[in-house]
Order: sequence, then structure tokens, then C-alpha cells
Amino acid sequence: MSDRDRAPTVELRGITKRFPGVVANQDVDLLVESGEIHAVVGENGAGKSTLMKVIYGMQRPDEGTILINGEDVHFRSPKDAIEAGIGMVHQHFMLARNLTILENVILGAEPTVASVIRFSEARDRIRELAGGYGMALDPDRLVENLAVGERQRVEILKVLYRGARILILDEPTAVLVPQEVQGLFASLRGLKRQGVTVIFISHKLDEVLEVADTITVMRGGRTVAAVKPAEVTAHRLAELMVGSELPRPEIRESTVTETVALAVEGLSLRGDEGQEVLRDVSFRIHCGEVVGIAGVEGNGQSELIEAIMGIRAVEGGVVRLGERDITAWRTRSRRESGISYIPEDRHSRGLLLSAPLWENAMLGYQTRPPFSKGFWIDRQGARGRTSEVIDHFRVMAPSSEVSAHALSGGNQQKLIVGREMTSGPKVLIAAQPTRGIDVGAQAAVWEQIKQARGAGLGVLLVSADLEELIGLSDTLWVIYGGRLVAHVDPRTVTPEELGGFMTGAGAAEESA
Repeated sequence: MSDRDRAPTVELRGITKRFPGVVANQDVDLLVESGEIHAVVGENGAGKSTLMKVIYGMQRPDEGTILINGEDVHFRSPKDAIEAGIGMVHQHFMLARNLTILENVILGAEPTVASVIRFSEARDRIRELAGGYGMALDPDRLVENLAVGERQRVEILKVLYRGARILILDEPTAVLVPQEVQGLFASLRGLKRQGVTVIFISHKLDEVLEVADTITVMRGGRTVAAVKPAEVTAHRLAELMVGSELPRPEIRESTVTETVALAVEGLSLRGDEGQEVLRDVSFRIHCGEVVGIAGVEGNGQSELIEAIMGIRAVEGGVVRLGERDITAWRTRSRRESGISYIPEDRHSRGLLLSAPLWENAMLGYQTRPPFSKGFWIDRQGARGRTSEVIDHFRVMAPSSEVSAHALSGGNQQKLIVGREMTSGPKVLIAAQPTRGIDVGAQAAVWEQIKQARGAGLGVLLVSADLEELIGLSDTLWVIYGGRLVAHVDPRTVTPEELGGFMTGAGAAEESA
């Protein structure tokens, strides 16, 4: 066996990458063996994504060496990395919804003869790849009709179609429901059996321990440990990531008052195609209370939030803010009257990624001081408030002038939380507030929700994280098929019992 055959598939030595005011990676070493599933974990801002972009040729390191299969490489662009057999699937998918799976997979790499695309050849190749890696997909289905997990498999097929033998996945489970996570893991194990090397970024430590062969931990732009799953627990991994003991989401002292902050009564709603997505939903949120909503995605929780926020018009029912009927109010009026909103998708609903932080910090509140004076934007006031949010909510950003796109996911989320918490809200609607962020940023968001609850804020918490729901909620509902089917006590319910209600097993309808 030659030295090259024995060489690791990916080896990084002393990688350093600097940006203005930030050292994203500092003297990073990484060793990935051939045919293994290798996880890279760390807080948002720890340098994980930058490191993956260095491997993929999206960023060029300032210092250090990259070796692929023992050869020193210098990638100028992702095109060079693709030619070296490296593919990357980003957290936010890059698919054309109006095209088929086949058309998306071959886009930019079409097999042609005399400028004519050979679709039958491509279709056979895609079926062969999908079957070989355990990913059952019909090449002629439209992407817009696929579930999230299926779209992710299409993204994986795209890079495999181009000959990738090293696959990089950025937060691959962040948008998946539990069933889809297991499907992804089955696909990754299938890739491993075929000799593909998988590197993936994740913040979900239980999942990392389940599927990874090796785990590299990053903190503050450096690699601090490389461990095997059998050697560590999720708790120990988390401590390595943040460098200290971690808080948990539990709140047990009651701060619930008799005053109703928000009431939803008999809410019904139909979807874009006329199907019933909410049916006779009723609940109340009191001041000082966190009301949790548990459910598998697609059971009406997103539509419920959009109805409360006025993004969707309801078919029946009433929404009250305190004593006021706000059912017919526009979204802006609801926000200005005291409903703050942390959206489930921070990129599409929470931020203007290309805009500076001070513009993002006033979204939804731009008509109120300190962001405005009369009809005019008060730039000085907006910058001052943004600096306060950055300081108080520990947003890692050099100034209020940088774009939101320059921040890590966790810091983007902390900016949104800070914006909503400093607006003087009466009710906070928090949809998946810790999705896609690391354990350190999670703890920061939990602490803000606890403090707001203690100060008398009413909170509606919708989350796919059962530990988060059970730990933070005073009252807990389960939504299934657009209906509230169970009302459980978060102090006594187990995740297994909650999961049973979420999947419709033994769901017993209870009144508020």
C-alpha cells in the first residue's frame, strides 16, 4: 500500500482565515479518514462554516495547508474542489422549485450530444445513484411537491451526480422532522458503505453521537478536541463546545397571573388550496405564562402563528390582545400594539441579509422612536438602539454597520430576539426560537424567555425541541391535524408521551 493510499481523505494543517476585525479560523487542524462520517461541532461563530468553505474552495486560507488524499491542493473556487471530488450541501437548499428532480440534478452538468440533452441517460444515472445509496426518488417529480427531507436528498444527489466522493453537509438536520432525520442517517450510512467520506456540521449533539464515527470540537475559531462517540456524552461535548457548564431550560417557579394577555377563540383557517389547516383552535396566554405548542411540522402550527400575526386571514374565530378584538387588524398594527414575533425562518421572515444590522434592528418598528422622528428615519437613534441590542444580547458583531449576512446563525438569532424583546412587547410569539443554533446561543435565548416571563410577558412557544418545550412551558398543548388534541402538564409529561400525542397515537382531546 502506497503512502497516498494510507493518507487521510482530508487533512488540514494550521489553517488560519481572517476577515476584517475577525479571525474566523486560527491554526486549525482537522483529520478525516477515508469512508468515515465525521462531525464538526461548536458554537455558532466557532468557525465551522468558514472551515467547510475553505475545504470547498469558497474561501482561500491566509495560512495553512489542505491535503486531499495526501496531495497538497490550492483551490481557487468550488469548481476546483468539485474536480477534486468534493461536494457541499448547504443548510439552505439551492433548488429550482418549478423544475423536476432530474432537471435540478443535471443543471449545469447536462449530458449532451450535438447540444441535445440526453435526458434518458441522465434519468438512468440518477436512478442508479439513488438506488445505490438508498435514496428512493422519482426523477420526474417536481421539486415543489417534495417534503423537506426529499429535497435534501436531491441536493445530495446533485453532488454525487458530479462525482463527489467527499460530501460536506452544513447543519443537515436543522430543517428536518424526526422521521426525516432517521431517513437522512440511513442515507449517510449507505454513502459510507459505498466508500463516500461525509463531513457534517451540527449542533444537535445526540444526533452527532448516533451517526458520527469521529467528532471534532471547535471553540473560538480553534479545534479543541477530536473524540470518538463512545468516549463522550452529549453533556461533555457541550461543555467542550462552550468551555463551561451548561444551563438547562427548566423553569418551575410560577409567575402566571390572572390577566389574559392573548386569547384565541375557535380559530379556523383554510390553506392556499382550500384544505382545512386549522379547526376550532382555542387557548389563552396569561401574563407571566409560557404556553407551548408541540407538533410534528405540517400540522397547522405555522398557520396558527401566521393567523395570530395577521399574515393569514382566518375563516372563523377571534383573536384578542388583552380585551381588544384584533382579528381584522393588519400585521403592522398588531406589532405596534405589543405583539413581538420571532419567526421560524430567520432568513425569509426575520432579516434583510444584505442590509446593515441597524436597519435589521428596526424591522417592524421603523415608525416608532428611537428609529424614527415623525416621517423620517432617525439613523443615529437606530444605530444607538442597535448597539444596545448588540451589547445586552451578546451579539458577536464588530459594529452595527456590518450586514446581517456576515453574522453566524446564532448571532443572527440573538439580534432578532434582542430586537423583539426591546420593543416593549405584551406578547411574544416565538416560533422555533433555537432552531439551527448551538447550545450556547440556545441557553442565551432560553434565559431571555425566562426573564421576559418573570417580568410578566405572555409567551407562545412553538418548537420541535421537546426538551425546550417541556422545560420552558407553564402550559403545553399538542397540535395534530390542525386541532389541539391534548393539554398536558409539562411538569409530569415525558418526551415519549408527548411524542405519542404528536403522532396521533392515543391523542385525547381536552378542552381549555
